[in-house]
Amino acid sequence: MSRSDNYPTLSEEMQHGLAAPICLTWELTYGCNLSCIHCLSSSGRRDPNELSTQEALNLVDEFRAMGIFYINVGGGEPTMRKDFREILYRASEVGIGVKFSTNGYFIDDNFARELASLDYTDVQISLDGFDQASNDAIRGAGSYERAIAAMESLSSAGKTGFKISTTVNRHNADRLDDLLSLANHYNAQLRVTRLRPSGRGALVWNDLRLEPSQQRSLFEWLSENPGVLTGDSFFHLSPFGDPLPGLNMCGAGKVVCLVDPVGDVYACPFTIHESFRAGTVRSSGGFKAVWSDSPYFKSLRQDKSPTSCSDCSAYQSCQGGCMAAKYFTGLELHGPDPECVFGRGETNLKFVTSRPTPDLSHSRRVRTAKPVVLRRHASEPFAT
Repeated sequence: MSRSDNYPTLSEEMQHGLAAPICLTWELTYGCNLSCIHCLSSSGRRDPNELSTQEALNLVDEFRAMGIFYINVGGGEPTMRKDFREILYRASEVGIGVKFSTNGYFIDDNFARELASLDYTDVQISLDGFDQASNDAIRGAGSYERAIAAMESLSSAGKTGFKISTTVNRHNADRLDDLLSLANHYNAQLRVTRLRPSGRGALVWNDLRLEPSQQRSLFEWLSENPGVLTGDSFFHLSPFGDPLPGLNMCGAGKVVCLVDPVGDVYACPFTIHESFRAGTVRSSGGFKAVWSDSPYFKSLRQDKSPTSCSDCSAYQSCQGGCMAAKYFTGLELHGPDPECVFGRGETNLKFVTSRPTPDLSHSRRVRTAKPVVLRRHASEPFAT
């Protein structure tokens, strides 16, 4: 008799939720000095109701009390908060690891040395192109130069092992070797993520999503480069062969969630929409009560609804794919992923007549098709 005959597998246990999330993303601010065309949170302007410094510090303490040992911090651009260092130091003091995502614009030599001295702190530089032209078309004029300067500062300060985070799209998918070489040059790790149709990403998803042939090539490339980090980004590719490293299931509301800048809690980082909101850390009981008692999260953990994918031989590999990708492309949540490798999602997309739009957008009020020109200087860190 196998172990699985008597005990649930780890995947089965995760489907029913854990006492605390193992992948918690905390967006500190919607403020950002860039205007990336695929931004999942439609960032640009700060929300006037974002958590105060004391609320943020209290939340760090609550995370520690729950036994959360690692959080992903993002935005917006988190370093634009004046109290970013204070929040970072509190996490380090209580023993919570922090990986924060940044465009690197405000990381100068002094800040890099400070980061190198902190325990439990990891830095993730966002870079979406192998050269200036390919990156700046996505992230804005000057962003490639600033990201490279930040990596030079981190490397010089002895902060090795930081991450380069790349959202894979149809224009950079064939140049991942170049991005991996860049990471190796700085003794860093490459992390690749999936382009989701969330936030402003919904506006460019059709133009930037991978071609079917690129999906297979990406799976093969990732299989040949197991040191490249993927998180849960590409579990929908698993039917191509052996599952890729990382979380091979949709963990939304089960082992994954997002806390946004105003303290609202959502099922995952790609579902900033009222349909996926579970509560707020500002309510009685704080984050713990939302995670443990939210009716919405409980429904996700108990969901036994039939799925049109259950008759597929590969269902156990991909389990229907990404909930956010389905929702924001107008597909049924219990249907196939829009990028299903067997083309089932592509077929269903032909019958979509309308798509949900984000509830909130913090994009700058005036948007142009041209890349954003940066006007801030490295001598002005943490400005609001």
